[in-house]
Amino acid sequence: MNTIFKTDFNLPGQISKYEGKVRDVYSLENDILVVIASDRISAFDIVMPNPIPFKGQVLNQISVDMLKSTEDIIQNWLISSPDPNVSIGRKLKPVKVEMVIRGYLSGHSDRLYSSGKRSICGVNLPNGLVSNQKFDNPIITPSTKADIGHDEDISKSDIIKKGILTLDQYEEIEDITYKLFKRGTDIAKKRGLILVDTKYEFGYDSKDNLCLIDEIHTPDSSRYFYKDTYEDHMNRGETPKQLSKEFFRQWLIKNDFQGKEGQDLPEISDDVVMDVSNRYLELYNKITGNNFDSSKAINSLDQIEETVINSLKLIS
Repeated sequence: MNTIFKTDFNLPGQISKYEGKVRDVYSLENDILVVIASDRISAFDIVMPNPIPFKGQVLNQISVDMLKSTEDIIQNWLISSPDPNVSIGRKLKPVKVEMVIRGYLSGHSDRLYSSGKRSICGVNLPNGLVSNQKFDNPIITPSTKADIGHDEDISKSDIIKKGILTLDQYEEIEDITYKLFKRGTDIAKKRGLILVDTKYEFGYDSKDNLCLIDEIHTPDSSRYFYKDTYEDHMNRGETPKQLSKEFFRQWLIKNDFQGKEGQDLPEISDDVVMDVSNRYLELYNKITGNNFDSSKAINSLDQIEETVINSLKLIS
């Protein structure tokens, strides 16, 4: 089965290439970006050696769909998506903060809470919460956007104190974050899902207009629960069934790996790889309402490169 682990394109007007945890980003002349969603998967900020079939397509296609569905809230970087694994858009000046928003005590926030912390990114939490419990209101727990290594939690006050954003800039981004989360929550609800938490990234264009960048509402940036079984699982003290990377993180934790020094990465079998792939396909089907056609082979790298080059000719 074809997968895309990395690319090495030579595009017209290419200035540089950046290889992120899961994406290859090509910077071109005239502030154009070509982003290839690979099949790499990361956990605990470490890229796993095994590519996940169709993961890149799922991430890219969900994100394209979600970006289009939120254009009435905020403009975004996307120009076109000429291939299922590709997005072409505008290069913007990124805000060096990720806006993480959480509707439930889950994942990273749950691990911190379970360790005894009652304040996360300056947000105080009451005693007595249980794992995966819904908050009375969504909370924003920002993190710094690290070029290398781990992202780190940061509070609103520290963001302003360190000059990363002004108060007015932060409050504009904060307001849009809540609106985007509500939109994502409403879309998920229609599909029988709960949007548990997610993150948004922003940037400014040449006229200092705020724009949405990167992906949104994908299983790499978001966590989803099944709505119809959530209450039943919680009443039984069980972890709700979810569609996200968290189950893969939990599998790594059970196999004594959290990306810490001295820990060895466990062998990831073909069965685990296919389980992860199937989870991504399931989320695509659920969140879009369409059935992902996994019978179609992923385009070859040569085909993708040719498609990108032809698409760039159409961008003035």
